[in-house]
Amino acid sequence: MFTGLIEEIGKMRTIQRQGEAMVITVSAHKIMDDVKLGDSISVNGVCLTVISFDRNSVTMDAIPETFRHTNLHELKPGSPVNLERAMVAGGRFGGHLVQGHVDGTGMIRSRTAEANAVVFTIKPHREDLLRPVVPQGSITLDGISLTVVDVAHDSGTFTVSIIPHTLKETVLQQKQAGDTINIENDILGKYVDHLLAFRTRAPARQSGLTESVLRDNGFMLG
Repeated sequence: MFTGLIEEIGKMRTIQRQGEAMVITVSAHKIMDDVKLGDSISVNGVCLTVISFDRNSVTMDAIPETFRHTNLHELKPGSPVNLERAMVAGGRFGGHLVQGHVDGTGMIRSRTAEANAVVFTIKPHREDLLRPVVPQGSITLDGISLTVVDVAHDSGTFTVSIIPHTLKETVLQQKQAGDTINIENDILGKYVDHLLAFRTRAPARQSGLTESVLRDNGFMLG
């Protein structure tokens, strides 16, 4: 579990590919302080497991599911990536609950300056990714905890407004219109959307809590 508060920008050192399987090595500094084998590291919002490390880098596996549903396969040696270690129980929790389970990708449609902020307009590559997105709700883009400004269902897009600190300390500083970005919707919105969809598809069922059940278990007399 993560908070969506990026700790540092790392750089891709090597990428080994075999079909849709990848082994990636990322150069880093801050997250190396207490790294151990088996640790979870968020790389552009993707939760990956450390399989080896040295003083200045960590190596992690990326499976075909990750290859197909995230932007990690677009990276090259030297590409910057957002990095965050798994959250520590008892620590400050300044973002929102981020699983590191990317739902899919989107394309940056525009990047517009607005006073001291920069507004990004994002179009998800799948229509269903937009359903759980709500104005002033939480969303994770490339591992960054952000607040949704607005949702435009007619164009299939949503917007986020980026403060100067976030722009400076994350890979968003280099992102431009046309670039791909990882999207993880808020966990609460995803579960609500799934349950509502299941309720619509499932046939009506009688509740298991009936008068006879209550009587048989001593909750009713007679």
